[in-house]
Amino acid sequence: MLPIEAANKKLKKRMKREQMEADAEMAEAAVNRERFVIPTDEELAQTTSLQDVNMRIKDVVGVLSDFAANRDPNRSRCEYIDLLRKDLCLYYSYNDFFMGLLMDIFSPNELLEFLEASEIQRPLTIRTNSLKTRRRDLAQALINRGINLDPIGKWSKEGLVVYSSQVPLGATPEYLAGHYMLQGGCSMLPVMALAPEENERILDMCAAPGGKSSHIAALMKNTGVLFVNDANKERLHAVLGNFHRLGIQNAVVTCVDGIKYGNIMKGFDRVLLDAPCTGSGVISKDPSVKATKNDIDVQRCYNLQRRLLLTAIDCLSASSPTGGYLVYSTCSILPQENEWVIDFALKRRNVRLVPTGLDFGVEGMTSFGPHRFHPMMKLTRRFYPHTHNLDGFFVAKLQKFSDAIPKHVTDDPMEDEVVEEEAEEVKLPKKIDKRDWYYKDIVDERKAQRKDTDHIVTVFQKPTNVGKKVTKKPKQKQSNATDAEQKEQPAGSGKTKQPTANGTPNKQRKPMVNKTELREAEETLRLKKKLQQVQGQNGTGGQGKKNGAGGQGKKNGEKKGQGVKKGAFKNKVGKMRKVK
Repeated sequence: MLPIEAANKKLKKRMKREQMEADAEMAEAAVNRERFVIPTDEELAQTTSLQDVNMRIKDVVGVLSDFAANRDPNRSRCEYIDLLRKDLCLYYSYNDFFMGLLMDIFSPNELLEFLEASEIQRPLTIRTNSLKTRRRDLAQALINRGINLDPIGKWSKEGLVVYSSQVPLGATPEYLAGHYMLQGGCSMLPVMALAPEENERILDMCAAPGGKSSHIAALMKNTGVLFVNDANKERLHAVLGNFHRLGIQNAVVTCVDGIKYGNIMKGFDRVLLDAPCTGSGVISKDPSVKATKNDIDVQRCYNLQRRLLLTAIDCLSASSPTGGYLVYSTCSILPQENEWVIDFALKRRNVRLVPTGLDFGVEGMTSFGPHRFHPMMKLTRRFYPHTHNLDGFFVAKLQKFSDAIPKHVTDDPMEDEVVEEEAEEVKLPKKIDKRDWYYKDIVDERKAQRKDTDHIVTVFQKPTNVGKKVTKKPKQKQSNATDAEQKEQPAGSGKTKQPTANGTPNKQRKPMVNKTELREAEETLRLKKKLQQVQGQNGTGGQGKKNGAGGQGKKNGEKKGQGVKKGAFKNKVGKMRKVK
């Protein structure tokens, strides 16, 4: 036996002996340990150190782990749970509602592990762009630049985890050349479950900033058509920049509300829906989630997610020879945003759950409190930071087997619920973040409701009541002229205007008079005055047949009166010429 082997055996024996002694000491301490007593309200108010709170949390968790043996006979389990919730909210800075949801999901020991893991940043990961390079060549190039990295795991052929770097990963020549994409490890899981194939027609309904879409295009090898959609136009700028850098050429970028996408285009082979959520699985990236989320936020996300999911299912084609699959994913661990949404879709559309193809992950919940979900919910996968060292994530894969909508489902089952939600007035915060899509939509909707297209006059626009005062005088003159004309018309003409019951001429009044009509009215008034002058000259000159006043009027080019007939006027002129 070699000396090193003998030393190894001695070391193992010593470690085994020390472990046995430690276990015996722990067992003795557990027996002799004093039973934990719930402190009074005065003692809780006097607590000033977080270390005391942490010790009390561990004691309460120890009691709950073996409640029958460690409990106080005069205390109920609810009292221990309430004390644990208050201490956890104080120590980890969570609000009471969100901590209650987490306590319903995890056991006390697992809850502590989740909370501790959520306080630590996840390792930085990158995804190799298979359109331009291979993972082995990329890893060698980055190692030569002083970057310490390893493959992310056996489950991914393209991911790399970065431990340390001497240069910024977003400024290396390889990054600028499009050889890799900064992307979380959990974001690769939905695309792997979708399993896109070449020459397919695929839709990514909520695509920004484009990490999953670029992964799909790489697996499609720039063939087929990839429709990349997002409702936020500003976020699509990042999508376009990443696509140009990565060399993606089979993508069509659209900016449409995902709920209305089915009215524009259908018949996709595969659809990826990474729905908006509360972000309860990425607390390490956004710690504000711990104190800001409430039941209204959860309900709002749940309503939006199920509407998006129904639209995504309607966009699928059940007759696709290679597809007909949909992947639903969220970066949330709450059942309200995951299993509830999938269970709702299973009742409303002709779809079924299929295996995701992911070899690891926790099975989905089939029950949560009083709620019971579909038994096939076990095919979905959950990922936790304390278990898989990834951000909290949920992945479900559905297959559509019929394009018809079930008979028990109405044509638009969501309309009534949306009306009920919008009926309640939402209080807007004083400062609204431009990135908050929910409040932005409410502000735009309220502006549209306040806008009055009938009365509000915009800049450089003529008022709608122009010309009302100006048109009064011409109308009066015109009416006076018509009255005078009726008086002076010959009795035998037979063309007098019959007044109506109100004493006004039987003529339709126009609500608006423009400049052209005003000009025509003035011209007719001038001609009528001229006609009156001619008729006056005819009356003062005696008999028109002998004096030839009618012929003189014709030579001067004046127009005839409205009551003079054309044939009678010609006869008069002919007789005047014969007299001469």
